[in-house]
Amino acid sequence: MSVFPVVVGAVVGAILALLIRLILNKRGLFTYCVSHYRVGVSADDAVFGTVKAIWNNLPVANLWSSSVELRNESLKDYENVIVKVFTNDSFLLSERTEIVDTSHILEWTEGFSARVAVLSGSQQTDEQRSLYAREREYLIPTLNRGQCVRLTYLNAAETPQQPGIWIKILHKGVKTKFRVPQPEFLGVPQYSAELVGVVLGIAVVAVFIATMETLWLAAALSFLYGVLALFPGAIVIKLWRRLRDLFGG
Repeated sequence: MSVFPVVVGAVVGAILALLIRLILNKRGLFTYCVSHYRVGVSADDAVFGTVKAIWNNLPVANLWSSSVELRNESLKDYENVIVKVFTNDSFLLSERTEIVDTSHILEWTEGFSARVAVLSGSQQTDEQRSLYAREREYLIPTLNRGQCVRLTYLNAAETPQQPGIWIKILHKGVKTKFRVPQPEFLGVPQYSAELVGVVLGIAVVAVFIATMETLWLAAALSFLYGVLALFPGAIVIKLWRRLRDLFGG
């Protein structure tokens, strides 16, 4: 019996084991995107009159609703993740937090809670008001792979321009990356579904041309695939995600 197949099998197995180890030990990735929606604008006009946006009986010039979505794109689950949200050109007025698809909300860290706490009989200091208006700090007990956290803020921008709200995370083995919000199709980014669909389409069209004798039929099927390319692209991405999650444990 030849030992060559045994040696090849051992080498291939070792390479696969190394690849698996590299994938599982890959640095964690958190991505986040921010969406802004204008709620109201205060303005005084000699012709058209006065329009005012009011918050707690106080006029607000530029009122926005901003939603921050943080997602764990890793193959690992993480515990006790501290997330700092901050802005330099807006005032955070109120908030709503949620771990998507769960009934859980986020709590402030003990440190942040202590800094903004007001003792009984006392009033909030200027420093506390400034801190509350410019940042928040949360503790996420568990952020599983693929899980998403959504933070929504009613905020007053200092200028008519769209406000800037950012996230900072310092956690061992995790990199945080900002991404531009993308339209989704069947739960996956539309651009990614289009790209995968086009790549698959090249192979599909090649098969049509190679196996079909009727040129017009091959052309018609190729055209039909082109129209529906988003569907196979999205399905392949969703299948890949399931295999990745299964493979990652």
